[in-house]
Amino acid sequence: MRRHRRFILAIQWTVVAVYLVLLTLPAFAPLPPSSGSILSNLTLFAQFAFWGIWWPFVMLSMMLVGRVWCGVLCPEGALSEWVSRHGLGKSIPRWIRWSGWPFVAFLITTVYGQLVSVYEYPKAALLVLGGSTAAAVVIGFLYGKGKRVWCRHLCPANGVFALLAKIAPLHFRTNEVAWKRFPGRADSVDCAPLVDLRHLQSASQCHACGRCAGHRGAIELAVRPPNHEILSRPPNRDAGAAAVLLIFGVLGVATGAFQWTLSPWFVAMKLAAAEWLIARDSLWLLQANAPWWILTHYPEASDVFTWLDGLTIIAYISGTAIVVGTTTLIALLGAQFLAGCGRYDWKSLAMTLIPLAGISIFLGLSMLTLTQLRAEGVTFAWLEEARAALLLLGLGWSGWLGARVVLASPAARLRRLAALAVYALPLALLGSVWYLAFYVW
Repeated sequence: MRRHRRFILAIQWTVVAVYLVLLTLPAFAPLPPSSGSILSNLTLFAQFAFWGIWWPFVMLSMMLVGRVWCGVLCPEGALSEWVSRHGLGKSIPRWIRWSGWPFVAFLITTVYGQLVSVYEYPKAALLVLGGSTAAAVVIGFLYGKGKRVWCRHLCPANGVFALLAKIAPLHFRTNEVAWKRFPGRADSVDCAPLVDLRHLQSASQCHACGRCAGHRGAIELAVRPPNHEILSRPPNRDAGAAAVLLIFGVLGVATGAFQWTLSPWFVAMKLAAAEWLIARDSLWLLQANAPWWILTHYPEASDVFTWLDGLTIIAYISGTAIVVGTTTLIALLGAQFLAGCGRYDWKSLAMTLIPLAGISIFLGLSMLTLTQLRAEGVTFAWLEEARAALLLLGLGWSGWLGARVVLASPAARLRRLAALAVYALPLALLGSVWYLAFYVW
């Protein structure tokens, strides 16, 4: 990868070109007819490329090979870095470095995407994805010199990618002993995501671009057990922000966003609110006059959201995040209190939920893939079994990691068992929620 940098750049710019075509052209084309298909209609093809292939399998790749997508394929990263090389090169201000941006950006992007139906309509995709790309270019022009400041601090997906990459078996690592023993001086490495190469052990922020391979005879691409980073690394100073993103964002907000269209609770809540408004002759929330860039508004497709729809979507996603997130946080704090957990704390316990979170995201995004394929007449007889197997894998993997952490504590055996029972509560909750979505609703 280091020696064939030009080939990687060619791949990046090819992806940029395809990305811009699929993002922009469908937004200015009429909505596809009911008889259209993925192979005959550019809009449907772009929709399937973005939401049926790109996002679910990018998330899966993070768990398998780390952030190779970011370093080799991501169009936003390539554009931001290229603009940064020709931009103002200002120093990165302190507000950009705030560790809470990954959660805030993920929350805003996820909820807003649901309000404008980003998965279904090309204008909404251009607004959300294109807006993110435009922001990446602006930040790249203003800050850093050939660096990916947007990717490191502000990208809405960065925090999720950083979490999922923790369980990737493939990663770049630094042998700190070899680093210190390296004689003389070595050429500097152009690390675009601003990673501290001397202490590179985590796959979270490394974009796996290969530029640092062999640096000072100390950095190499290596294989590790998927659980290594979760079980061996103590919490760092930003672990609290990552844990909040995982608990309230990935497990909470994302779950609500994936499931509100399936939930009878959502329908019941909206109907109850509508009846309450009608009984009081307050009908303005039932109007469907919001522009498409605020709420879904496509009369030609018989798909319009009222203001009540928008408020109910926000309420449902927020409620799911609060219930799931608060339950998980209390369970983790309770497990820490009961077991002590030795050198681990609730933030370390939160990281044991990454396998379940990653599989949940993949299951949720793959629902879009399967819906699009079903419209093309493609079905899979083994779908229900595959979903059950993936869900059990996530629950079992996270449960095993949690047990490793809790049972390794110095507390008495009874307290450790009680802590493990408390830790299992969020697993049971998430498992029940996905069971309802796949097999009941």
